[in-house]
Amino acid sequence: MKTRILLVDDHKVFREGLRALIEHHEDLEVVGEAETGRIAVTMACELKPDIAIMDIAMPDLNGIEATRQIQARVPETKVIALSMHSDKRFVSGMFQAGALGYLLKASAFEELIQATRTVVNNRHYVSQKIADSIVGDYARQLTQVAPENHASLSPREREVLQLLAEGHSTKEVAERLHVSTNTIETHRGRIMEKLNIHTFASLVKYAIREGLTSLE
Repeated sequence: MKTRILLVDDHKVFREGLRALIEHHEDLEVVGEAETGRIAVTMACELKPDIAIMDIAMPDLNGIEATRQIQARVPETKVIALSMHSDKRFVSGMFQAGALGYLLKASAFEELIQATRTVVNNRHYVSQKIADSIVGDYARQLTQVAPENHASLSPREREVLQLLAEGHSTKEVAERLHVSTNTIETHRGRIMEKLNIHTFASLVKYAIREGLTSLE
């Protein structure tokens, strides 16, 4: 039986190249492509793929939040992050959201095939560079006092923050999330209160710094 794969990346040329390479392997099959995290969640619910290969920095809904929603709705779908980012915020964010694998786009294609065959058997896979970073961070944590945690945003607040930071109006965000504008205003107020941020420009900077959105 073939492993069914959903490709999630906002660059069409990259998805097409990845599809062509994957389909050279008889045990693998690409069943769908998504250009945003929100589309990926919908397609995962409809197609129920074995694997979702997920970019992180995408418009509308980033890969971390998309992974979290997919794991909540279609837990049988395993997620592999395939990103240009090696920053620990992205790595920890994806694993906390439920991903089982993390590779850099600079990795050899053969490593992605190996990761796919590992993750489909419910085992974790990380590229060597990511593994080195994780071990290094762990070693540093053993010798340092843990810093005070930032205020924790809920998944819905992170989703709202990304959309606002990407320039969508309150009305547009409300329509996209199927709620009232008052609800979005309430979320925005709570976000700023939790983060102790008082201007929208600072809110956007926070979203970029924390990997919720990017300048791409």
